[in-house]
Amino acid sequence: MTPTHREAQVLEPQTRDIKAFSEDQVEERPHQEGVPESPDAVMVSLAGAMALGIEKGKFAREEIVLRGLNVLMTYKENCSANCSYCGMSRERRIPREQTTFIRVKWPVVDLDEVIDRTNQVPHHMRRVCVGMLANHRSFNDSLQVIREFRERTDLLISGLITASLIRSREQLQMIKDAGADRVDIAIDAATEELFEKHRGRPVKGPHRWDHFWWVTEEATKVFEPGTVGIHLVVGLGETEKELLEACHRAQEMGVVTHLFSFNPEPSTLLGDWPQPPLGQYRRCQLGRYLINEMGRDFHRFRFNRAGQVVDFGVAPEELDAVIDSGLPFMTSGCPDEHGATACNRPYGNGRPSEPMRNFPFIPTPKDIEEIRMQLWSDWEGEDDAHDQSALG
Repeated sequence: MTPTHREAQVLEPQTRDIKAFSEDQVEERPHQEGVPESPDAVMVSLAGAMALGIEKGKFAREEIVLRGLNVLMTYKENCSANCSYCGMSRERRIPREQTTFIRVKWPVVDLDEVIDRTNQVPHHMRRVCVGMLANHRSFNDSLQVIREFRERTDLLISGLITASLIRSREQLQMIKDAGADRVDIAIDAATEELFEKHRGRPVKGPHRWDHFWWVTEEATKVFEPGTVGIHLVVGLGETEKELLEACHRAQEMGVVTHLFSFNPEPSTLLGDWPQPPLGQYRRCQLGRYLINEMGRDFHRFRFNRAGQVVDFGVAPEELDAVIDSGLPFMTSGCPDEHGATACNRPYGNGRPSEPMRNFPFIPTPKDIEEIRMQLWSDWEGEDDAHDQSALG
């Protein structure tokens, strides 16, 4: 099913009646005085810092060209949430100078310097993603950062929303009015049970599953069809069936899914948790692509007792052509003005020494050969418990 195109809607006041996020609900990590803070400074991904000449380095493969700049808000107390897998988690006991996020360094840089370098240093970036943290200042600060990029650069702008900070549809309209043409909500966990386990009460976190989906639905009433996305992380304990069911739920709302592979951060609660097998991740990538990009019916997918994909519900020759295109295995991120992926996040899911999980370029024939070997490498086979209707 393709995303439903909605008619333009008048913005009406609408607020969430569940308990609002408040910093006094959670313990913050010790404050670190004397550090730059947003909106005057932002954290910049290592890839972006390299592209702008802030950090030295080169990509492991010559095909990699960075197309998107990722920045995050930054504060002396960092993030007030405590997600079990996140490098920004409140209880991560590691010196600030050693802090990583998705296993890479995010240097703190003055916003003026980032914008000046964006305008002066040759690069291929076409979009900036401005990310919030779970901090009471983060919403307003992100608006200011978005405005600065809108007024002073020619980059397209995405807003990466911390849903716990959003209490009304008006706030989403404020993000759009500030200059963002797209927004993403990092739901991450594919099921309510796993969301609660990794992001909610058991880890003393402020995030709530229903609220994140409510914000996602509200965003579709403010932003244009197809410009709202969610993030899902493969490997937090879900089955392939559960992951792809979440993709289907988003698709039914007209929302795209951006997939990440779990990548353990040292000193977090899941620091010793293994990455998902490559086969599992490849099947999820392929399923997401069929649902999101090709409008294939999730109800036609079949799964075995382990919740692994048995059949994608398409003809073998069509599936072969999709795999050979390499497109399902590329980074699923916000696009540039021509519709090509701009947020291609090189090595956001693994180390350069490891097999590439999200390709930031079209995979080569050799890459496709390896992908085909990986696709079913951990598969448990078909059994008599598979579903003709994946939703039962």
